[in-house]
Amino acid sequence: MRRRDLLAGLTTTAVLGTTSWPEDLLPHRDAPSAGAEPTRKSVRAALAASRREFGACRYDALARALPARIALAQALGRQGAAEESASAVAELYNTATRLCIKLGEDGLAAVTADRALTAALSGAGALTIAEAHRMVSSSWRRQGHYARATEVAVTAARQLADDRAAPEAERLSVQGNLYATAAYTAAKQGDRHTARELISEAEATATRLGRDGQPGGTTFFGPSQVLLHRISISHLLGDCGLAVEHARRVDVTRLPSPERRARYWIDVARAFDQWAKPDRTYQALLAAERAAPQEVRRGSVRTMATGLLRHDRALPGVLTFAVRIGALN
Repeated sequence: MRRRDLLAGLTTTAVLGTTSWPEDLLPHRDAPSAGAEPTRKSVRAALAASRREFGACRYDALARALPARIALAQALGRQGAAEESASAVAELYNTATRLCIKLGEDGLAAVTADRALTAALSGAGALTIAEAHRMVSSSWRRQGHYARATEVAVTAARQLADDRAAPEAERLSVQGNLYATAAYTAAKQGDRHTARELISEAEATATRLGRDGQPGGTTFFGPSQVLLHRISISHLLGDCGLAVEHARRVDVTRLPSPERRARYWIDVARAFDQWAKPDRTYQALLAAERAAPQEVRRGSVRTMATGLLRHDRALPGVLTFAVRIGALN
């Protein structure tokens, strides 16, 4: 099934706010949301399934299931559970935004991020609202509005610092990710000073947290997440050697999901590609594919693979790899 077919139901739900989608995009019968009654238990199961699928880079299954899960969470609000419904709808639209970004659907990501924030503001807690702002920031960045994207994330992080209602570990995790996201955006803009300042804020937050983790089962943050962002930031600022140095400090086996591990290897590949080391670039991309095959089908990875083809005699199997991930389609 093609990517745009997978997203057809999500597009309808996001843009029109309806639950109408093609029959072939309905979730499988064994999915948690298929035919489920809108109860707290069924919605929590739908959220857990979405987190698992995203973390495992099962993007095709996730795209098929999200429309029905969003509808289920919306229906829960009509059963009197307004706050839990708002939080669930916001989280699912946040997940939809991440999915759209993975698939290069930047226009749709802007829509889903807006709907996530709208749902969060309708009755969710401060942490959910802050995370929705992070997705809005990411969607602004994807459209090239770097200053606005940085401002949204930093403002949300500072506002969250004054909130003491949420458990400290969860608050620090969301806040740290906001600073890391803002730092990455500043680096994307080429603003070296701001990027370093903001990633230092994220690192200070990780130090206060003291460990890697996913408090509440949602947002992963900690020292490893800061290192992952330092790799990306160094690459964006042209410091490929520094990016590799940061990468060597990461214990890949401790990263929490195939998505995080594949992202790590892709960032390592980008650093080696910038450093003009095709053999190391190729090995990193193969490691990313072993971690999560669907993650290496992203446009940026296909571009790297295409660039490696000129070294095909020195890189056995690179042509097959390029075909496998769709770089030659």
